Amino acid sequence: MSTPPLASGPEGPAALRPLLDTVLDALREGARARGGPLPAGGPDAVAARVRDAVGDVLPSDGDPDALRHLVRALAEGSADPADPLCAAHLHCPPLAVAAAADLAASVLNPSLDSWDQAPAASELEELVVQALAGEVYAARGAGNCATSPHRPAPNNTPNPPHALVTTGGTESNQLALLLARETHGQGVRLVCGANAHHSLPRAAWLLGMPDPVIVPAPAGVLDPAALDEALTELPGPHLVAATAGTTDAGLIDPLPEIARLCTAHGARLHIDAAYGGGLLFSNRHREKLTGLSAADTVTLDLHKLGWQPVAAGLLAVQNPHDLAALHQHADYLNADDDTEAGLPDLLGRSLRTTRRPDILKIAVTLRTLGRTGLGALVDQVCDRAREFADLVQDHPGFELHAPPTISTVLFRPVGATDDAVAAVRRKLLTDGRAVLARARTDGRLWLKATLLNPHTRPGDLAGLLKLVEGTTPR
Repeated sequence: MSTPPLASGPEGPAALRPLLDTVLDALREGARARGGPLPAGGPDAVAARVRDAVGDVLPSDGDPDALRHLVRALAEGSADPADPLCAAHLHCPPLAVAAAADLAASVLNPSLDSWDQAPAASELEELVVQALAGEVYAARGAGNCATSPHRPAPNNTPNPPHALVTTGGTESNQLALLLARETHGQGVRLVCGANAHHSLPRAAWLLGMPDPVIVPAPAGVLDPAALDEALTELPGPHLVAATAGTTDAGLIDPLPEIARLCTAHGARLHIDAAYGGGLLFSNRHREKLTGLSAADTVTLDLHKLGWQPVAAGLLAVQNPHDLAALHQHADYLNADDDTEAGLPDLLGRSLRTTRRPDILKIAVTLRTLGRTGLGALVDQVCDRAREFADLVQDHPGFELHAPPTISTVLFRPVGATDDAVAAVRRKLLTDGRAVLARARTDGRLWLKATLLNPHTRPGDLAGLLKLVEGTTPR
């Protein structure tokens, strides 16, 4: 057997070209075989098809057609976020240009744990995270991020805000709690709403912090009066975590009021904007994030309202001195004499060591679309959500929970029990006809549609509602 070709190096492009044709053909065949947004038959049927396609995972002799067979099987058995009827989770269809950039990152395979493994990628990452941190903290000191948009701090500003690349919201939230603990001591207590993402209390547990205080969120958003009471009664120091885009209904906490309370009580503020952070690109919707720039740390996820392949998370930090807690020394990666000679030290940029250059696809997307192009995509999915909410509200057979804040719509068939709502969703999943999620709020179970596909059209939305109507028991 000859030695397999490499993806990089002088011969890499020639070796890749026919393989890319194979992958693209297999993706097309798999999507055709699936025939909808989700494979039909449920977990057992999908598992059986995958087992048949894989066969022996580690055969004695290799199969030269394995690439085609396995890519086709994966495509046939995948939920397709680009299908208009796949509208369940914060699971976006990636932009083609971002996916193409991700291929280049895989081929070049830089590892962002030392400069000599990633010379250009390390500089690219620094440039992009500074720009994105500037977007988050554009109005720092202005009190309203809607009144002075698009003015990031210049590079010569003393201690400009910074950001780190993460694998997503969970890692960003954990990192935010770690920085709070290292800045304010082991006794810092997390105070968050009942609507907060599950990764926040879990991070407090992982980091050995005191049990978090859960503040009521009776209308789906953190109650400022209850927060004020908690901060008044509980001994500090406190870390308040607010949410800009809840996973159940896409709601945004009252950020300006929460920021004022944090200032009054001397509490540190973290805002989980994994979902809602993409609104920063939109002139029409940016004002919904008023108060964001008051946060000490902010979670962003560009594999949600940024249309990136997973993973593309960030943690923006207002005070870059907080990042000193992440400094590590390993002589083989950041020897003192190397850093003194000018080689950048990359270990303090992450909790991870080996780290792929996820920044490339982000940089390519930002440069290709610009703020105007990204903002237009944000506006489109928010418009589709409002249109879908209008369809629900105008239909006598459905009940709308509330008008959408971002691009999430909760609805349910009129008169249906919670068990019936759950059964409708599972029936659509098993048949492979539509992918909807579920959310429990106001003591009832709702179907959840999350609109992240800018190519979705009004006819697709009407078709989705008709499918649910036809599946609901009479």
